[in-house]
Amino acid sequence: QKIKVFAPKKNFRKLVTIVEGLDEQRLEKTAKELKTKLACGGTAKGGIIVLQGDHTGKLKKLLVDIGYPEGNITVVPFEGSRRK
Repeated sequence: QKIKVFAPKKNFRKLVTIVEGLDEQRLEKTAKELKTKLACGGTAKGGIIVLQGDHTGKLKKLLVDIGYPEGNITVVPFEGSRRK
């Protein structure tokens, strides 16, 4: 399975990070673990996880630590991100 991580710009200049392509059976557990480790809010539904804020720089390592294969994770950086 291919996992895609990206951060589209939302209304009122709020950012969210979207993770799609995760294992459906582990979706809720993965979302809870990511929200805890990133200290942010978010939701998991419809096969995607939506996290509040731009976390594209940290998510690949966290997903690998959780047990997802590194080669399957694609991170699309947000162009307006201040973090590198």
